[in-house]
Amino acid sequence: MAEYRYRDALRRALYEEMKADERVFIMGEDVGAYGGAYQVTVGLLAEFGEERVRDTPLSEAIIVGAALGAAMVGGRPVAEIMYVDFAALAMDQIVNQAAKIHYMFGGQFRVPMVLRTQQGTGRGAGAQHSQSLESWFVHVPGLKVIAPATPRDAYGLLRAAIHDDNPVIFLEHKGLYAVKGEVEDEPFVLPIGQAEVKRQGQDVTIITYSRMLGLALEVAEQLTSQGVSAEVVDLRTLKPLDYATLEESARKTRRVVVLHEAVKIGGLGAEISAELSQRLFGVLAAPIVRIGAEDVPLPANLELEKLVIPDAQRLTAAVEAVMRYQPMPTNGA
Repeated sequence: MAEYRYRDALRRALYEEMKADERVFIMGEDVGAYGGAYQVTVGLLAEFGEERVRDTPLSEAIIVGAALGAAMVGGRPVAEIMYVDFAALAMDQIVNQAAKIHYMFGGQFRVPMVLRTQQGTGRGAGAQHSQSLESWFVHVPGLKVIAPATPRDAYGLLRAAIHDDNPVIFLEHKGLYAVKGEVEDEPFVLPIGQAEVKRQGQDVTIITYSRMLGLALEVAEQLTSQGVSAEVVDLRTLKPLDYATLEESARKTRRVVVLHEAVKIGGLGAEISAELSQRLFGVLAAPIVRIGAEDVPLPANLELEKLVIPDAQRLTAAVEAVMRYQPMPTNGA
């Protein structure tokens, strides 16, 4: 095992895949000489040259469209959109083309394309550079969506995404790039569509992903002083969702809190809550609680930004609420 920063684990995955397969190439704004907006691709231009590390025009539609075309004719592009907010400029290419082509051409074409992009708060980047928009992509049949929270998961899942023959949206949180964690020395690939229990517990399940994993683990540790044993499940892959792992944990604890940084309204937490409520009707001891960002544009002021997104106080209050929940008495009780 060796310690890697999140960004360095991503770079290692890209390097190993490009070494192993000449069809793999990188493209995007400033991915070459500059090394990427968050320094993920530093050094790859010198190693692989301009044919395989391609700086593109400042056009998200061109980036995705060119990557799509390359994937259809045998390439395995890893395209980067600097901020997920800018994916709005390429949604036709992503939603109506990349996600649909394999189906609409009767399987004659595959689209082994990875779209790396970053999202999330923590830098005061404002309303147009800080959103968490994973639900946009999860809603689209034909796309896979990955949001790793640790360097190890980032490495193993990026390699898996590059191997996959389907278009994959790979979401990296801007607040995670400097986070350190251990990664095995030997190359490995993690399975897409498999959640992981990051912390065992007995009383309540906290389901989360991306940067909110750190918050969930922190609060879970603090809750031990109150005699509450919290289990923390990291989704890792947002589509396909690993409902088997989620259901197993929820059956054990009978109480569930779903936590994400994205806006609560229409967020992934609503889908998870609905599905688990249907599967476990009569099993759960309390209604599932969802926590997400407030329904407002994200402020550029860091202190105001903190007020919008979930924090330890809100998560702790949610766990306490499900722990003390008492159902309303029925008529005549």
